[in-house]
Amino acid sequence: MTSSNEHRRTTAASGVEPRGQSQLTLGDGDTPSSSDLSTLVPESEEERAAREAEAQEAAAKYDAESRVRKDQWRPLALVISGVAIFIALYHIYTAYQPLLPTLVHRSLHVSVMLFLVFMIYPPTRKAQAALWRVPDVILALLSLVPTFYLWANYEQVVLQAGRFSALDVAVGTLLVVLVLEAARRVTGWALPILAVLFILFGLYGRELPGLFRHRGYDWDTLAYSFYATTEGIFSTAIGVSATYIILFIIFGAFLAKSGMSLMFNDLALAIAGQTRGGPAKVATVASGFMGSINGAAIANVVSTGAFTIPLMKKIGYTRTFAGAVESTASVGGQILPPIMGAAAFIMAETLGVPYTTVALAAIVPALLYYVSLIAQIHLRATRMGLKGISKENLPAVLDVLKERGHLMLPLLFLLYMLFFSGRTILFSAAMTIVVTVLVAMLRKTTRMGPKQILAALEDGTRSALGVAVACACVGIIVGVVSISGFGVTLASAIVSLSGGVLFWTLVFTMIACLVLGMGLPSIPAYIVTATMAAPALTQLGVEPLVAHLFVFYFGLFANITPPVALASFAAAGISGGKPMATGLASLKLASAGFVIPYIFVYNPDLLLLDVSFLDGAAVVISAIVAILLLSTAIEGHFMVDMAWYLRPVIAAGAIMMLNTNLTFDLIGLGLVILVLAVQLLKARSAGRLSIRSI
Repeated sequence: MTSSNEHRRTTAASGVEPRGQSQLTLGDGDTPSSSDLSTLVPESEEERAAREAEAQEAAAKYDAESRVRKDQWRPLALVISGVAIFIALYHIYTAYQPLLPTLVHRSLHVSVMLFLVFMIYPPTRKAQAALWRVPDVILALLSLVPTFYLWANYEQVVLQAGRFSALDVAVGTLLVVLVLEAARRVTGWALPILAVLFILFGLYGRELPGLFRHRGYDWDTLAYSFYATTEGIFSTAIGVSATYIILFIIFGAFLAKSGMSLMFNDLALAIAGQTRGGPAKVATVASGFMGSINGAAIANVVSTGAFTIPLMKKIGYTRTFAGAVESTASVGGQILPPIMGAAAFIMAETLGVPYTTVALAAIVPALLYYVSLIAQIHLRATRMGLKGISKENLPAVLDVLKERGHLMLPLLFLLYMLFFSGRTILFSAAMTIVVTVLVAMLRKTTRMGPKQILAALEDGTRSALGVAVACACVGIIVGVVSISGFGVTLASAIVSLSGGVLFWTLVFTMIACLVLGMGLPSIPAYIVTATMAAPALTQLGVEPLVAHLFVFYFGLFANITPPVALASFAAAGISGGKPMATGLASLKLASAGFVIPYIFVYNPDLLLLDVSFLDGAAVVISAIVAILLLSTAIEGHFMVDMAWYLRPVIAAGAIMMLNTNLTFDLIGLGLVILVLAVQLLKARSAGRLSIRSI
């Protein structure tokens, strides 16, 4: 990589400023200024690094995954780096040529990830002293025992068909304890506590009342099922982590090293920076793209928000709204194809459908979500009289594409491989990583040398730790649900509680997903909700793919739903706003996202499944219009401020227009026309009846 001075000299000739083309020195004010950003100057690399470090420190308060050891003994750091690089290379190679049986491969994935967790993450935030290294090294070495034991006794474990020895139980117990402790360190307390509750549920099922009662199992049976089967810790969740997820996280690390995140930011600035509320729209677009690739909402808030949140504050948005924009956009990236933060691959694996089916079905709802965000951002800016960034402080689209546009080629290559090549997803991901390195070589400013390549491999493995450990911990929950039949019981209970009415079943399922998803990373949240909540919808005839998308949305939105809105709280740590207020603002901003899943349950044509082109186009256009109207109701502004009693009227009209019933469509259209007519008359009286007032 070039130094900052070399980078400036390299880019000066093309008229594209280095990182400063988007990274601007910003003030920290929270009240609208003149919105004149002409005084802003490009940040140096050192200033940018300091700003990102501040964002990391602020987010670490809410994101356990950011709390790594600060100081490393050099020889030990080299060992950790070497292990991380080896893990990345191993997974890339096995995507092309599998080396081990499935169970052994998954156990190796878990063991090495646990090893790194205990070496990198301290047991508590303050446990940084060298003395803590001793127990952590012991735990790290113990993490390798389950894989070595399974590897050495693989045939016996497979052939014994449920008959287990005391040593099997001991190794299984060790693995469960290690997974729970690692999950506590990386993800916080929520997930391991949930797993322990399910273990207790499995052990004491006979003593539980009514709905929760089952035959109960002794610890030996549970420990064996957790360890020696593919319905426990080594279930589908960890199987996807050991294949698709880690490869796409490594791919994202290579994109980051090549400067893809800078390109997204700069391109978004060039396109939307001048418009009203431009920085907020930049945050939405850039965070959406990056969130789809890296699948980590909080990490995305930190990396993108370190730049976008101060810029939003500078043009006049409040701290609370700036944090809400960044968190809702970052969370939404995981519903955005083609990668969906790797959730698309898990969903395809779980449902047994082609990946392309999931990706295509998710496109329109994701676009509607982002249309709603941008519409609310625009209306808020119009109401507050905010402007964008002056043109002289923005890069030109052609300059950005000239400097970094070639970095889009790996994404295009990935789309080709996934949709048209006929090759496996694993092979496609591995080849795309290679293509990313080669494409980055095309320009000096994006070129990766050996150090950057090794750093990308290490970063990819480190970024995968949280997901891998969370998936292993979720395997404990899935194992108990599977052996006890709790998923079917819960589904029946939800259906009974709702009286068999689809709408109320959807509401209760939504609540269950929001509760189950509290404090969990998005992928484990989806796995938990898909296991326990989705069956309630399929019992009432909802298509499995539709049901899984429904629970995925709400498990994901738990990250921005108070009282435990971790993504919003992390954004508040950067913006300086109040965490709970930011969470509530995020909830309001994402309101349309809470409506969209109901829309595609009642109108599956929105997912473009088995519909003609004309029918699909009609559904999409009407949905976009309705979502724009709903955003208008949420923000309460159209040319002029909207009276409070008109907002529910236009909201009801918008929702009715989303119904497939023609009568409801006409009633909804009438309500919308009535409200818009009132707004036009008010705008005329206020002298604001013009296109520029919208």
